[in-house]
Amino acid sequence: TLAAQRRLGTALRLSWSKKARRGFFLRAEDFFGFTKRLARERAELLIEMKEVTAQYRAQDRSKYAEGLAQGPLAGSLAAMEQRYGADLDANSHGQSFLKLFQSRFVPGGLYLLDEPEAPLSPQSQLALLAMIGDMVSQNAQFIIATHSPMLLAFPDAQIYSFDKTPVAVVAYEELDHVRLTRDFLNAPERYLNQIFDKKTPSPQRGEGARG
Repeated sequence: TLAAQRRLGTALRLSWSKKARRGFFLRAEDFFGFTKRLARERAELLIEMKEVTAQYRAQDRSKYAEGLAQGPLAGSLAAMEQRYGADLDANSHGQSFLKLFQSRFVPGGLYLLDEPEAPLSPQSQLALLAMIGDMVSQNAQFIIATHSPMLLAFPDAQIYSFDKTPVAVVAYEELDHVRLTRDFLNAPERYLNQIFDKKTPSPQRGEGARG
């Protein structure tokens, strides 16, 4: 799925104006693989802990010795749960997304996000805006590919449109996504009347009333 991006990458040359050593790149679709990997690692830790318990009790070892053996495993599990919660899958996709951002956003980081609004409700998008604002105030930078009018409304954001060549900076009010969304919310019936034919469909041949 990255063939086009790889071709683009060969034509780009990027350089740092200020190098950031923290941050990440995240696509919405990658997040689900990430949660599965976390769940698998957590399950493996729990299995190892049970195996240690069974082994030490079979050998009639002391609780102290068992605790020492369990220590590294328990520490890894506790660190994972402290950072991401006990079970990301137990939350909605939007809640899990926000938990990930809460755990990974740090001051001074560089974050590249590809359509982060995909799993987020409007309320969760507002929560993400608040997180981004908090990090920006602490010298973090965000580069976001989005169609969300809510995320695009971030104060003082520089918005680039890739709809035409060359790429150009555009004003928020000029964006088609913004204008269409606003117009629809102001008068949804106008759009729905154009999309749906309100007339009752004529019965198909052979579907008339039976006497």
